[in-house]
Amino acid sequence: MSSALSAYLPARFDPARPVALIAGQGLYPILVAQAVRRVGVPLKLIAFDEETRPELVASFAEADRRTLRVGQLGRMLRTLEQFGAGYAYMAGQIAPRRLFKGLHPDLKTTRLLLSLKRRNATTIFGAIAAEIERLGITLLDARSFLDDHLASPGVMTGGRFPIDGEYLDHGIHIAREAARLDIGQGVVVRKGTVLAVEAFEGTDEMLRRAGAFQTDQMLFVKTVKTSQDYRFDVPVFGQRTLEAMREARIAAAALEAGKVIILDRPAVVAQAGVWGIHLLGFT
Repeated sequence: MSSALSAYLPARFDPARPVALIAGQGLYPILVAQAVRRVGVPLKLIAFDEETRPELVASFAEADRRTLRVGQLGRMLRTLEQFGAGYAYMAGQIAPRRLFKGLHPDLKTTRLLLSLKRRNATTIFGAIAAEIERLGITLLDARSFLDDHLASPGVMTGGRFPIDGEYLDHGIHIAREAARLDIGQGVVVRKGTVLAVEAFEGTDEMLRRAGAFQTDQMLFVKTVKTSQDYRFDVPVFGQRTLEAMREARIAAAALEAGKVIILDRPAVVAQAGVWGIHLLGFT
């Protein structure tokens, strides 16, 4: 039954049990909500002040939603229990600056942060995931229900990919090494030269830095870590990234197939074609 709904659901997924969507920024959680509702699975919402889109919040009945401040882990856990959630689903980024400014930690969050030797997105969200699953709630793979929005093998925009094979292989190798070292999940290369590596600033800022070189034959590569935890860390490529590529005059992107979500894939692929940007899925 679960495989008919999505290839990324657990084998014993029970579609009668509510899914609690823990929603951050952007279009991603909206697409998840639409996909979950489309297959008839009960859905609840945990939103965050100044992060979750208001239109997503408004699409839920008051009894099916809660809005929290970033850092209220104890309240979030209590809300999951009150919802009777069988599953939780993390979708959408919380602004990285919140790790340094604008965090409102409750006692549960403070204890969690003090227990961590390293504080980054992976360690923090990994610890939160453990707290959720300690309640008997399964945290779903964040690709669940979005099978049709994932990058797929081959040139998704059609035609011939403009980057030679050896330079493509070089870009994929550099991206995977950067991801392995937990630096970032994206790089921009040109004919065997590394122009920019994604770090804490995020993909779009990296693309703008690369664009400052004002050169041709640039390639953006997006990948994942070997030990990627898809419950809370799935790389995404969307309209905003496509616009950043256009501004930076980067006309080719290689995205790891089955592992990078293209937010609203039909629209993004169509727009890429209009702008002459080539999208490739690699394995």
